[in-house]
Amino acid sequence: MADKINASDAMIKVLLDWGIDTIYGLPGGSFDSTMNALYNLKDRMHYIQVRHEEVGALAAAGQAKITGKIAATFGSAGPGAVHLLNGLYDAQYDHVPVLALVGQVPTSMMNTSYFQEMNENPMFADVSVYNRTAMTAQQLPAVVDEAIRQAIRHNGVAVVTIPKDLGWTPIEDNYVSSAFTYQKAILPEPDPDKIAEAAKLLNAAKRPLIYIGKGTKGAGKDVIALSDKLHAPIMSTAIAKGIVPDDTPAYMGAAGRVATKPGIEILQQADTIITLGSDMPFQGYFEKPDATFIQVDIDGTKFTRRHKVDLAILADAKKTVQALLEKVDEKPESGWYRAALANRQNWDTWVSSFEDDDRTPLRVEPIFKEINAMATNDAIFQVDVGNVTIDGFRFLKLHDQQRFSTSAWYATMGYGVPAAIGAQTKYPDRQVWSISGDGGFTMVMQDIITQVKYKLPIINVILSNQSLGFIEAEQDDTKQPHSGVALQDADFGLAAKAMGATGFTVHTLPELKEAFAQAKTADGPVVIDVHIANDRPLPVEQLQIDPKTQDKDAVAAFTKKYETEGLIPLTDFLSKENA
Repeated sequence: MADKINASDAMIKVLLDWGIDTIYGLPGGSFDSTMNALYNLKDRMHYIQVRHEEVGALAAAGQAKITGKIAATFGSAGPGAVHLLNGLYDAQYDHVPVLALVGQVPTSMMNTSYFQEMNENPMFADVSVYNRTAMTAQQLPAVVDEAIRQAIRHNGVAVVTIPKDLGWTPIEDNYVSSAFTYQKAILPEPDPDKIAEAAKLLNAAKRPLIYIGKGTKGAGKDVIALSDKLHAPIMSTAIAKGIVPDDTPAYMGAAGRVATKPGIEILQQADTIITLGSDMPFQGYFEKPDATFIQVDIDGTKFTRRHKVDLAILADAKKTVQALLEKVDEKPESGWYRAALANRQNWDTWVSSFEDDDRTPLRVEPIFKEINAMATNDAIFQVDVGNVTIDGFRFLKLHDQQRFSTSAWYATMGYGVPAAIGAQTKYPDRQVWSISGDGGFTMVMQDIITQVKYKLPIINVILSNQSLGFIEAEQDDTKQPHSGVALQDADFGLAAKAMGATGFTVHTLPELKEAFAQAKTADGPVVIDVHIANDRPLPVEQLQIDPKTQDKDAVAAFTKKYETEGLIPLTDFLSKENA
């Protein structure tokens, strides 16, 4: 006969088989049996105690986004389970695999209105691709094995609810997980006829554009090669930032509010757009309706979801780009391409003109200059939600092996600090940053204690403007009075010191430089609270910089407010090139 072990120990062994060696959560009485298993297997399973279950779920989501592999979190019955939801929805919306283990009262107490008992399965029905309550101790490792398979298969959230008594029950130690035989589905190959048709459309294009999403991960060099051959500019979604290095001359950035001027303008002028692994929801607001669209995706349900499609190709993005490289013509450099590059260079010059600005309160550009200078070649940036998302996308200059993530689709404030914990725990030898506004930071700032406890050398940068600036701008756009957006100021550098971190509070450019200089040699986590002006980031989706085609008074007012002197409309570059 096989040796006996508790069912919770057998379950944790399944997690380890699948390469899950870290789990985030906060204990509760209903989760005692699993906590005992984590203790028994502590030499192999790294448990991170967070101070709020939401932080644990967001840490798992942030880890999964950076590693591309499944991550795990847990919560106890009732309140602990409810607190998981925000982080689990972030994982669901950004399509990353996360396993959530949820406590439940003992089976003998279920359905009796017992203390902290709740029917948890309906609560997780919408957020999950797999959602089950274990019914016997013997099936617990098998249920978790299936949950992990489904999370990986669907790039989603799997939830397993565990009645307390089942985990304590001894079962035979003979369960063999499916981890060693599981194989991911083979990505679809592009149809040669469709590749030929796509090549014909791209060859005929006067103003071609390559638009990439996170489906092109690992294909950055191929995308650049296609751009070089077609002399076509490149755009990306926000979550695809870094797939193509930011210093690539043909890279224009993104569209929408989290965007750059070159990205917005190039999308408005392109006549042929090939989208690769992208499902960006705001794309249709900025592109020309009469443009020719080629859409490449491994999920056929996404075709025509955002715009009309003239040619749909169900295939892997990398394989499609490689096939196109063999079929498209080598096109000469066009006026369209030269105008795009000149527009990008004009944008870069304008941005850099503020990088040494010493006014107070500070602009954000000097802060990102310090971040970019200090960042290592494999740095990981976990960026929160709000105006900071715009700033992070525009001003972080990703290169080499650097990585970037945010709560892209669900857009939950409070993402940065937990996601950085997830990244640093998994990559202890890499430099990890969290970049937050004061609104997002204060939602989760208690878990700076978690960074201190585990000696995680995360550099946490806070852009404090005493406002929910992103929402303030929306209220301005709808011409309503500011309501509920003003934030009470606090000294977060001092608060960080009270929690055991190295803390700085910055108001001036010399203080900023000194804080970053000291951060380089700090031991453990660092919090740099930078007080910035409550200025709206340049609304590139509402540009008014062309007095030839726009109201001159409106252009003058816009220029004064956003200091856009020196920004040249793309149409001027196109006219110069006769493109």
